[in-house]
Amino acid sequence: MSVEREVGRQLEVMRRGAVELIGEAELRTCLAAALGEGRPLRVKLGADPSAPDLHLGHTVVLHKLRLLQDLGHTPIFLIGDFTARIGDPSGKKKTRPALDLEEVRRNAASYVAQVGRVLDSSRAEIRFNSEWMDRMSAADVVRLCSHYTVARMLERDDFSRRFAEATPIAIHEFLYPLVQAYDSVALRADLELGGTDQTFNLLLGREIQRAYGQPPQAVITHPLLVGTDGREKMSKSLGNVVGLTEAPEDIYGRCMSISDSLMLDWFDLLETGAWPDLADARHALGEGRGDPLAFKHALAFRIVERLCGVESAEAAARHFREVVQQKQLPKAVPERSLPLGSRESMGLLELLVQLGFSRSNSEARRLVEQGAVQVDGERVSDVSRKLARGEYLIQAGKRSFARLRLA
Repeated sequence: MSVEREVGRQLEVMRRGAVELIGEAELRTCLAAALGEGRPLRVKLGADPSAPDLHLGHTVVLHKLRLLQDLGHTPIFLIGDFTARIGDPSGKKKTRPALDLEEVRRNAASYVAQVGRVLDSSRAEIRFNSEWMDRMSAADVVRLCSHYTVARMLERDDFSRRFAEATPIAIHEFLYPLVQAYDSVALRADLELGGTDQTFNLLLGREIQRAYGQPPQAVITHPLLVGTDGREKMSKSLGNVVGLTEAPEDIYGRCMSISDSLMLDWFDLLETGAWPDLADARHALGEGRGDPLAFKHALAFRIVERLCGVESAEAAARHFREVVQQKQLPKAVPERSLPLGSRESMGLLELLVQLGFSRSNSEARRLVEQGAVQVDGERVSDVSRKLARGEYLIQAGKRSFARLRLA
């Protein structure tokens, strides 16, 4: 295949599922030169270890990185152990508190293991931006800051909104996008991937590379995966995530809890060309035909299979069928009875406390918000849910079950 045709083929892979490919003309030239010289592109994807677990939303861009790895390019997964101590202000309405160094280190260590579920780690660079940022002198930081203006920084939506509302903006928050941009200089990145919420930071990377005498990286942005609540982007702080380290049966169950419309969005973002046998069924559902439940089972199976392997996916599907649908397991579910007295219903949070599934209403609220509570096999996301007189199968987390009679 000619270099020109191979460039076209690879650009098509890069565009797949993307919102924008910025700097495509430069990328085309860079890619053609790299293929002609038999060298890989350096493709960067960064994540801050602000929580111990990566989640399904991260895999949207991680799988694009894997596709580019399969094309022969060098994936660089950058763990922002330095930037995590600044705090990403993207989308935030107030200054984010700095994370403790030891917490960042623990989270970063867990990221290394989790990335191996998607990338071939033996053919990838796993880097930490503390490698170069901890060595920077004050003069180096001042030089970096000199390449951008406050006026340009205030063009960012979150900064401009907070400035207009007279909400405080700490000076160190301006350093976050500058450091993320400098990471591209340190890594000599040819291409950077990210979510649409990172567009400003990714474009700043192009400008800072130019300032340091490097060719500007191309940028590919991808849509954000909506969380299990069906409203907000998947985020650990919102409790609407499917964590990569969760048990396979929990991943399967969380996937089965989402709405039918969200299921189609998830498929479109996560499929990455790997599930062509489901394409016809997805098309039918988009036209209001087909079997949504069967398709959701298939999607849940493929997600667990991708993350945990086929045997785990088969076991998770069996667990869901027996525990949730057929209510066969566990073998012995304790039976409980709670009196309503003169009331007609009981709030779910109070009920969880009374059953001993949580120690307080606030803990019960977190369980619900994290998608850990099911009533009769259906995951509950409404913390104000009330249960009337009757019998219910209540599940909280992986191990807490009760056949409850409210009377």
